[in-house]
Order: sequence, then structure tokens, then C-alpha cells
Amino acid sequence: MAEYQNIFTQVQVQGPAEMGVNEEEFRTKNASFSKLAGVFGNAQLGPVYLGNMGMISLITGLIWFVMVGMSFWAQADYNPAIFMRDLFWFSLEPPSPGYGLSMPPLDDGGYYLIASFFLLISVLTWWVRTYLRAEALGMGKHVAWAFASAIWLFLVLGLIRPVLIGDWSEMVPYGVFSHLDWTNLFSINHGNLFYNPFHALSIAFLYGSALLFAMHGATILAVSRFGGEREIEQIVDRGTASERAALFWRWTMGFNATMEGIHRWAWWFAVLTTLTGGIGILLSGTVVDNWYVWAQQHGFAPL
Repeated sequence: MAEYQNIFTQVQVQGPAEMGVNEEEFRTKNASFSKLAGVFGNAQLGPVYLGNMGMISLITGLIWFVMVGMSFWAQADYNPAIFMRDLFWFSLEPPSPGYGLSMPPLDDGGYYLIASFFLLISVLTWWVRTYLRAEALGMGKHVAWAFASAIWLFLVLGLIRPVLIGDWSEMVPYGVFSHLDWTNLFSINHGNLFYNPFHALSIAFLYGSALLFAMHGATILAVSRFGGEREIEQIVDRGTASERAALFWRWTMGFNATMEGIHRWAWWFAVLTTLTGGIGILLSGTVVDNWYVWAQQHGFAPL
């Protein structure tokens, strides 16, 4: 009989839907199950709690999405074939340089600023929702603060840095290729971001978090035949998947993180990716105009 391997075959156990407490408002009433979703996680879909913050976030996020979409639709001259063909090339641009922090005409960035306002409200209220849900469930706020790190980079790019420089034209356009072009041009204008030490730290934490998550995920899958996914119960037992995993890493690299510790390592590496990245972007053009010249002055680049 072939040994069970959950990387090839996964048994999906399904019972009655777990609906949780019933007195909460602003929550969907039904639940369903997905065989496909069960391959990746819990197969139950719903109920979903929205609350006041969730409703505000969804409404304002939808307004932003529709505004950007209508801009693209107009750029396609309301032709669906052109819209689908050129979707990745369409862009909603920020105001032209020279308006400062004033409100420009709608056709020269004003429409963009209005859409950006709704996006800002949507993102911030969604963060409040994650914080309040964790508080209501008696959880730690780790998810909310991790999300806040990503929002920090978002705010630096679209609000804090443009305000410090004093011009809305520094904001990032909405569009696939225009976004990439903006990133490339930003690096060129500031002497190559590869010489920005905070950018280097961000990339190191990005690669590091990818490696840590891969190591942890692979380890738990490798000991899942011994119940490795039941981490909490296994921490205090001997001869378990947890102990085998610890032995593996001690034998192969001389060191192992604990079942809790690996999540702290991965959390910090992931959070520091956007945290250091945001610092690097914030300093560009406000404190350091040219990172290559800065690197030369500090012995980081050849003279």
C-alpha cells in the first residue's frame, strides 16, 4: 500500500457549515463549500463580516475602480475591442508638474486626485476593519500591523512624499505599464535605486521572507504525514512531527526556529520589506537627490 502523501492527494473533510455567533450585524447569512478552494485552504466560503468599516471600504474602493475603469473606457473611445487590446497600456495620470498641492482641472489630474481620495479612504477603512475584527475575536493585532507596513509604502508613494515635495505630480499613475515606467523613471531621476541602502534592505527582506516562508511551508508539508499541521499540540510532545522538523534543521544547518519563532521571523522579514522600502522612497528627492553620488560620497560606489 502506497504511503499517504498529501502533496499528491489531499483528503477534504467537510461537515456542516460553521456559522459562528448569530447576533452580529452586517454579516452575510449563508455559506457554501468549494472543492477547488479546499485544495488550498478551508473549503468553506462565508459568512463574511463587513461592518461599517467594511461597507465604507467596499463602496469607496468600488468608486475608485469604476472611476479608473471609466477613464480607460474613454481612452478606448468606448470600443470594447480596443479596450481589451490596449488595457495594459491605458493609464490615469496624476496632475502635471506646476500645480503644486492645489486642485488642478479635472482633465489634467483633478479626476485622478478625486479617484485617489476614494482609494485612500477604502484602504484605511479596510485596515480599521482588520484591527477591529481581531480585537473582537480576542486576537493579537499582528495582521493589522503587517497590513499597516504595506499601507506605509502606499502612503509614502501616493501622499506623504508628494506632500513633502509639494507637488501632486510625484504621485504614481494608475495603469500597468505606466506604473512600471514610473518606477523605472523614478530610479533614473534619483541616480539608480540600487545605490539606495534602504532599497537594498527591502530587497534583502523580500528575498529573505520568500526563503523563510518556503522553508517553513516545505518543512510542515514534509512532516504532515506525522500531523505536522497540528503545530500547537505538537510543541510540547516528544517524537512528533515538530521534533522531527527541529532535528532536520539542526542536522542540516545547525539551527532551528521554534514553531512560534519561524512565524515571528517570517512576519518581521515580510513587514520590513515594505517598511524599509518606504523609507528609501521617502528619502529620494527629499533628502537625497542622487543615490549614486551619495554612494560615492560614502564609499558605497566607486569614484
